[in-house]
Amino acid sequence: MLLRILLAASLAAFSSAPAVSVQGRESDLTKLFEAQGLTLDRAGGLISLPVDVCVRDAPLEYLVVGSNGAAHESLFTTSVAPSLLNTALILLGAEPGKNASWRPKDPRPTDEEMLNGASPWIVDPPTGSSFYLYVGWKQGGETYFYRLEDLMRDLSRGRSMTRHAWVYLGSRMVPSGDREHPNTQAFAADLYGNVINVAFFTEGYTVLTAALPECVEQTIWLPNAWLIPDRGERVRLFVSKQRIETVSAELAKSLPEVAPPKVLAR
Repeated sequence: MLLRILLAASLAAFSSAPAVSVQGRESDLTKLFEAQGLTLDRAGGLISLPVDVCVRDAPLEYLVVGSNGAAHESLFTTSVAPSLLNTALILLGAEPGKNASWRPKDPRPTDEEMLNGASPWIVDPPTGSSFYLYVGWKQGGETYFYRLEDLMRDLSRGRSMTRHAWVYLGSRMVPSGDREHPNTQAFAADLYGNVINVAFFTEGYTVLTAALPECVEQTIWLPNAWLIPDRGERVRLFVSKQRIETVSAELAKSLPEVAPPKVLAR
């Protein structure tokens, strides 16, 4: 029943078509996936979607945002609606997890300890349905396929981000802010445009979140620009229920071609 309601709600967000059967709605949903470039392999537990390289040389708080999101601090942008990605994840069996939470330390650190960097809070990382993220593209006859974490630098550890499973939050419904219809609600990830976060946020508005304890820090994440194509190049993001050990011929065929890197002026 939840799935049927979800499918109907997803279509309502994208279409003004009259009500049809559930079978018809599933067919229409498949068309929506195709129209936005999102692919769903339910048997293989895999989703892929197009993303464009955005920030390459500045701190990151997000991994993916939409056109109305915080693009100035996101590695990628996408034209895929967050609610459509959310629907695909639910079709893979994802259930909303628990966002990161903060609780005070007992006993509280002394003022001197806090001046030396101790935090007065204990942060519990997110938990719930988990997914592995990958990014791929082709260039000059070569196939590039990375764990997402390899494309990000952790300044606090002087290495790439630790590989881990990302957690499904599922965003949530919030007031739409429509003055003419003050009682209406909107899907928060659609409303604010932030799809996947790297640093923790208390609101839980995103669809997916990083889940490392160190993601409580908002100033330690930078793109690994040595590996990432130029800004504006389109690559493909994969969200998988299992680790991807090899790049199949079918998967490789789906990867977009990116332009050769620009030569930097000396």
